[in-house]
Amino acid sequence: MGRIDGRKVLALLEQEFEDVEVTQPVESLRSEGAQVVLAGSGRGEYTGKKGSTIREDISAEQANPAEFDALVVPGGRAPEKMRMCEPMVELVREFHRAGKPVAAVCHGPQLLISADVLRGRRATSYPAIDVDLRNAGAKWVDEEVVEDGNLITSRRPGDLGAFSEALIQQLASREPVAAATGTTTTYGSTHA
Repeated sequence: MGRIDGRKVLALLEQEFEDVEVTQPVESLRSEGAQVVLAGSGRGEYTGKKGSTIREDISAEQANPAEFDALVVPGGRAPEKMRMCEPMVELVREFHRAGKPVAAVCHGPQLLISADVLRGRRATSYPAIDVDLRNAGAKWVDEEVVEDGNLITSRRPGDLGAFSEALIQQLASREPVAAATGTTTTYGSTHA
């Protein structure tokens, strides 16, 4: 048994994602028992900066935050496109309002900026966008992983071990949504 059996995590996808920032957290979460559902903007298939191709299980518009325990936002160039997709911005807002973990790495916090969930919160990101986080009201720090309540942020691919572990620990400390709501929706079984 994994530490987070029964948890469902939604991971966002868009073109030019940082490959390892999708694959590594997804593998870590699945190895600990979580079901990970990949949601994109509706194009079906996405290509990472390093050439990985991943299919979405559902579109962001189809995703129901009430069915999931956490949200993962990878970096790369994808967040620039994600922030133009209102269903993705709204997903961040809904997860945040519900107090569920929202985990963003590298350039992923750009989507958190668009959702206006960083004001007054400690966070980190790829250093090149630190001023963007500060201008959005975040207290930016240069640390491997930063947890401020339900927000989990990391700087770069080298931080993914700590990033994934922080998310797994937050999920392990919470009752699974499916247990609380009786939700049992299953999605496609594609793997990153």
